Amino acid sequence: MPPRIDAHHHFWNYTPEEFDWIDDGMAGLRRNFAPEDLAPCLAEAGIDGVVSVQARQTLAETDFLLSHARRHAFIRGVVGWVPLISASVGEDLARLAAQNPKLRAVRHVLQGEPDERYMLRDDFNRGVARLAPLGLAYDLLIFERHLPQTIECVDRHPGQVFVLDHIAKPLVKEGRIEPWASEIRNLARRENVFCKISGMVTEADYRNWTEAQLQPYFDTVLEAFGPKRLMFGSDWPVCLAATSYKAWHSAVQHLAEKLSDDEKAALFGGTAQKAYRLA
Repeated sequence: MPPRIDAHHHFWNYTPEEFDWIDDGMAGLRRNFAPEDLAPCLAEAGIDGVVSVQARQTLAETDFLLSHARRHAFIRGVVGWVPLISASVGEDLARLAAQNPKLRAVRHVLQGEPDERYMLRDDFNRGVARLAPLGLAYDLLIFERHLPQTIECVDRHPGQVFVLDHIAKPLVKEGRIEPWASEIRNLARRENVFCKISGMVTEADYRNWTEAQLQPYFDTVLEAFGPKRLMFGSDWPVCLAATSYKAWHSAVQHLAEKLSDDEKAALFGGTAQKAYRLA
């Protein structure tokens, strides 16, 4: 059996300036979150290891996560940030990859860019093209409205592994499934794209979400990607705005209850191990 992996979570030292997206509805997140805070959650849920994902767009953030990874064996991989549109991106990537075997992917907060076609910029795509030769994946953080242009971006890089975060943030709170579902099926035709079952409760009503409300969205990505390209992610500590770590882990187990044992093993560890080439 593969190790059980949480493929998406964050650490941070909170400041109002750097984490201004944490609004009053998430006021409980306005504090520091460290490996020592996460470890008990993992033990309770039976999780063996994690992939730590950037929350700030600085090279210091990447170094911050990698420093945690060097000290804690349960951090199996890091999704960092590098300035993909910078002239120095090649040097930055080569240095980080050579010195840090736990750097397994790069991410940019595409959902926050004012230019909704940012992922189609030539300079951005030149940066993405540098990842595959170094064995690095690319995490896609987008809203559902970005799916058409994201598909265009993915098609420019058939040899690049992409990982879609938070199932592209459909409008769960509104109960809308289209056009998200059609675009997800289109994206999933690219076999170099994987998808994280994460971030769903914070797209729903924090206090009133139900597993039944989430089931159609889970079933859509299951049909589109298949269980061998889906991976569990907690999105801790962001998920704490709507649920506990253990409750979210249990919810995904319930959503996936019809899967075979082998398929569950992929969802809860094997897929992340494959997509991120975790040791």
